[in-house]
Amino acid sequence: MKLAVLGAGSWGTALAIRFADQHQVTLWSRDADQVTEMQASGANSRYLANAAFPSTLSVTHDLSSAVKEAEMVLIVTPMSGLRSSLKALHGMDCKAAVLWACKGLEAGTMLLPHQVAAQEMSDDVPRGMLSGPSFAQEVAQGLPAAVTIASNNAQFARLTVTELNTSVLRLYASDDLIGVEIGAAVKNVIAIAAGVCDGLKLGLNARAALLTRGLAEMARFASALGGKTETMMGLAGIGDLMLTATGDLSRNRRVGLLLAQGLNLDDILKNLGHVAEGVPTAREVLRQAAELGIEMPITAAVCKMLFDNMPVHDILADLMGRSPKMESDI
Repeated sequence: MKLAVLGAGSWGTALAIRFADQHQVTLWSRDADQVTEMQASGANSRYLANAAFPSTLSVTHDLSSAVKEAEMVLIVTPMSGLRSSLKALHGMDCKAAVLWACKGLEAGTMLLPHQVAAQEMSDDVPRGMLSGPSFAQEVAQGLPAAVTIASNNAQFARLTVTELNTSVLRLYASDDLIGVEIGAAVKNVIAIAAGVCDGLKLGLNARAALLTRGLAEMARFASALGGKTETMMGLAGIGDLMLTATGDLSRNRRVGLLLAQGLNLDDILKNLGHVAEGVPTAREVLRQAAELGIEMPITAAVCKMLFDNMPVHDILADLMGRSPKMESDI
């Protein structure tokens, strides 16, 4: 299969390397200087310096040539780049199937990725999302991982996992696109809270409680939007949450650790040097939750820390001071 991967950040590069084990892959970047450097070095020194490109992986700055003969396009940009990428593909009359790995809700519209796609794509183009517990560095190194490909078209999901499955990147199919997108989005918000918890050295008991209740928020949000709560028990839910909230390679966890040190958001983002999708997603999730009339206290706490500069210890007191309730009332 000929694949085009749009986005030469760490995750896009890792997926391009991995799928090039079995397919002809073109990695596209909008940064011409980055493309020149990658072509010369045979690696992405900006994001994954130690992961050499296989011979079946080419790199280009020309979007039209990247997708010209592609049978499938993987959009691996921040959520903010999904709509423009889909517009560009539509403008080229590209009929290739599309997978996105963008995580979050679109800023300003509160739309999930599949809703953005519905506005920008022809109905006859197969589409879906790739998500799950996966750090780019480990995938690029060929360490074992498992992720989910979700689509409203279950047959497309099943065929895609069969086609793209590798010996080190195991793929599972899902027909719950909404649930997978919610898991991908909200787990980043909860991971910020987990970083704060660990940064303040609140202990393992506190982290376990936080992640459990965070998972309840994910399930509540997914259910309200039409997703399946059981999806939150899978790779795209609890699997991705555990990795992102506890792994040292997690950008969103790093945001929380820096919040615990008393840094403000601007300084945190400068320090990070990468996109942490949980930051813009937190605000959109909370807005959507308010419209749906559902409680998401951890998400609300993260927003207070990120955008209102509320002292962390005050927020912790608020969370612990909430009225007791039945645990089954997720």
